[in-house]
Amino acid sequence: MPKKVLLSWSSGKDSAWSLRCLSGMPDVQVVGLLTTFTQTFDRVAMHAVRRPLVEAQAEAAGLPLRAVPLPWPCSNDQYERILGEVCRAAVAEGIAAVAFGDLFLADIRAYRERQLAGTGLEPLFPLWQLPTAELAREMIRSGLRARLTCVDPRALPPQFAGREFDDALLHEFPAAVDPCGENGEFHSFVYDGPMFRRPVAIQTGEIVERDGFVFADLLPG
Repeated sequence: MPKKVLLSWSSGKDSAWSLRCLSGMPDVQVVGLLTTFTQTFDRVAMHAVRRPLVEAQAEAAGLPLRAVPLPWPCSNDQYERILGEVCRAAVAEGIAAVAFGDLFLADIRAYRERQLAGTGLEPLFPLWQLPTAELAREMIRSGLRARLTCVDPRALPPQFAGREFDDALLHEFPAAVDPCGENGEFHSFVYDGPMFRRPVAIQTGEIVERDGFVFADLLPG
């Protein structure tokens, strides 16, 4: 019997590609998307994506969304307590693992492994150490469609916020920028791709600078 897996879902391309990879594994059954939202803003942290858009993604993927509200601000102790409760509930439902879309940052992987240690949940990393330049091109070739929702202006010009994640964008990235943004250069929102049954209609709203980052506010289309 396939093991039941929750997928940590940021709303971005790496989460979406993880879903595609996991869906092709016969020993895995993805049973839900796990997303944390800041209660004050009802948005995904860092990606700043509105909750209704994430709900639309889950519907397009044919999976239930497990939304976890976080206080704002949220201390690390609060975060770990809340995630501990989520893990206990998942184990009680027969879920065996949580999958993450991390690519190569060893410290982030180690943190996730520590988070799940002793919970009864196995951490899975279906994209681990895939070459990111090749991966970015494969995503685009597959029909994955995404917009940049957050840009770190220390790595990319602010006008990249709201841009389409496509071949033209990859060619314009400075050499120091990871093509998948794994170092935090940018975050994205996926609105179409082989992991969805239908596209999520979106439109780009206001571009704002806040807390040292540039955000493109995506709205339901």
